[in-house]
Amino acid sequence: MKNQLVLYGILPYTRVVVTIRSREIAMETKSARIETRLSKEQKALIERAAAYLGRSVSDFVLGNAEQAAKAVIEEHERIQLDRIQSRTLVEALLSPPSPNKELRAAAKEHRKKVTSR
Repeated sequence: MKNQLVLYGILPYTRVVVTIRSREIAMETKSARIETRLSKEQKALIERAAAYLGRSVSDFVLGNAEQAAKAVIEEHERIQLDRIQSRTLVEALLSPPSPNKELRAAAKEHRKKVTSR
């Protein structure tokens, strides 16, 4: 094929997406940066690990930082209930208590201050 573009891997500052069916190539420029200070030993360790995987240091650090970030977010944003807590939640949702005097007053105040569209 004449003038065929052959790509391998991901360029350092560009995400390359190749769609074979439509033969489209989309490029997303990476412009955000994170910088950090580390010891010579830490740098050598990271470079060694990246080399074992055949990845650039940037790709290795970004991949592992992203994976760790997703794990932390998942841990903090997911609610895990034990059996008793789960049963209590379901019962409260299925049979909520009647609103008390304070809740009715708060709802009335809310309706005065907030206009729904």
